[in-house]
Amino acid sequence: MPSFMSRVAVPAYLRITRANQPFRTAEGAREHIRQRTIRPQPFGPPRLLRSDVAVSVRREDGWPVYTLTPRSGRAHGNVIYCHGGGWVNEVVRQHWELAADIAAGAGATVTVPIYPLVPFGTADQVIPAFAELVRANRAEYGEVCLAGDSAGGQIALSTAVALRDGEQPSVPRTVLISPATDLSMSNPEIPIVQPEDPWLGRDGGLVLGDHWRGPLPITDPLVSPLFADFTGLGPLTVFCGTRDILMPDARLMVEKARAAGVEVDYYEAAGLVHVYPLTPTPEGKAARTLIVDTLRRALTPARAPR
Repeated sequence: MPSFMSRVAVPAYLRITRANQPFRTAEGAREHIRQRTIRPQPFGPPRLLRSDVAVSVRREDGWPVYTLTPRSGRAHGNVIYCHGGGWVNEVVRQHWELAADIAAGAGATVTVPIYPLVPFGTADQVIPAFAELVRANRAEYGEVCLAGDSAGGQIALSTAVALRDGEQPSVPRTVLISPATDLSMSNPEIPIVQPEDPWLGRDGGLVLGDHWRGPLPITDPLVSPLFADFTGLGPLTVFCGTRDILMPDARLMVEKARAAGVEVDYYEAAGLVHVYPLTPTPEGKAARTLIVDTLRRALTPARAPR
């Protein structure tokens, strides 16, 4: 059974804070976009982050790009973290804390790009830029993994597809936390899950997805990676709770990837909400530990046989 924090406290907090306001209705989503456009959110890391991780920032084609590096100086490989937020909200403390935990625990550099959000950023611009960042980081750090939550999960998976289509080597691991995989939200199981989801909503999600797709069809894999051919993608690690309207499509994505021969580790948590690994719960802590361990194994150089 889920812990009290996951079962009661987190859903109650989400309802009290009206976290679903931008997603519940189309009008709410449009108003949220308007507010974010005229009052952009801050995006820098919190002042108090892990003391064993150093943070630097540069600009890459107009984007702020942060790099988190373990102070031990023994980093190997790189993780590009694609933050979530419905393509309209900025990176927040929970994203920074997970990125810092990955840097320290996996012994890797972690790159956090501050990509343009809707209505200014669109998938046809952002996904190719992420793919180019992977190519550049490979030249600098060696192996590169991708990770992302929610909307960032869509960016991470679509980037992996774009790299494959560009005949680039597959990434050694892509970690997806409650990823958005089909922005048409046409799965007939979504209305069944909706009453149990205290966070996301289909009507507002459709508006945000329509902005994010830009000139591309909603079924383009750069927008909705569920429609991609998964053949040749690297291994995936996927987390999703059942009180999440993105869960039905996550299941379809996992099935499709496995049918294409992709190695998939899927962790579905009964009774847990959207992006549960980012929540301050026992289940969230366990998932974060697993994420760090998974990325460390993916990036640790294989030892030569004795």
